[in-house]
Amino acid sequence: MARKKLKVVMLGEGRVGKTSLLHRFVHNSFDEECPSTTKATMYANTKVEVGETTADVSVWDTAGQERYHALGPIYYRDAHGAVLAYDITDKDSFDKVKVWLKELHQVVGENINVVVVGNKCDLERERKVVKKEAEEWAAAHGAQHFLCSAKLGIRVADAFTALVTAIVKSLGTASGVQAGTGNGANAGAYNGGRPASSNQRSKGVKIAPDEGPAREAPPEKKDCSC
Repeated sequence: MARKKLKVVMLGEGRVGKTSLLHRFVHNSFDEECPSTTKATMYANTKVEVGETTADVSVWDTAGQERYHALGPIYYRDAHGAVLAYDITDKDSFDKVKVWLKELHQVVGENINVVVVGNKCDLERERKVVKKEAEEWAAAHGAQHFLCSAKLGIRVADAFTALVTAIVKSLGTASGVQAGTGNGANAGAYNGGRPASSNQRSKGVKIAPDEGPAREAPPEKKDCSC
């Protein structure tokens, strides 16, 4: 079975639930008291099997607060894919996703696989982001859109596995791909603007628990952002 090492970054404003989404994907758990991230944290060696390929995925959870934006590009480099997250009850968080994508493209180029995640779909009655607008914007930028709930575990695994599947497919038969040797641009990633199908998880995709502790960079954590 072929193996690939992939780097994925989590992007989005503070308090949209990026860390909660990541915890749901990696540990299948949710913490009501989840603190806001004020440093980048890497979750190493989460294994995702896509057909005959085992992807060792390192996911970087980045701080979303404005005062930490300058640090973002440091963690974008050599990423193979990104999860752009917003809160469906916060219109500004969706508007800022457009800024995050532009910044990501400036650092790694436009040929990078991306999924857009509208978190907190369990709060549908409080929705402030028009679903059709979000879906059309994502499609226009070659990204698949998912409505998720980190709290209830709705479609979180689907979003991550669709991204990993798209990355693996875009890298094709290249062997020994390392996070740090270049992003999907080198292998025609982004599927020419065609996102992965919504039922990727049912097509031979398996997830294994991470095999190592999270590794962190700079300061503390505070506030709740579940």
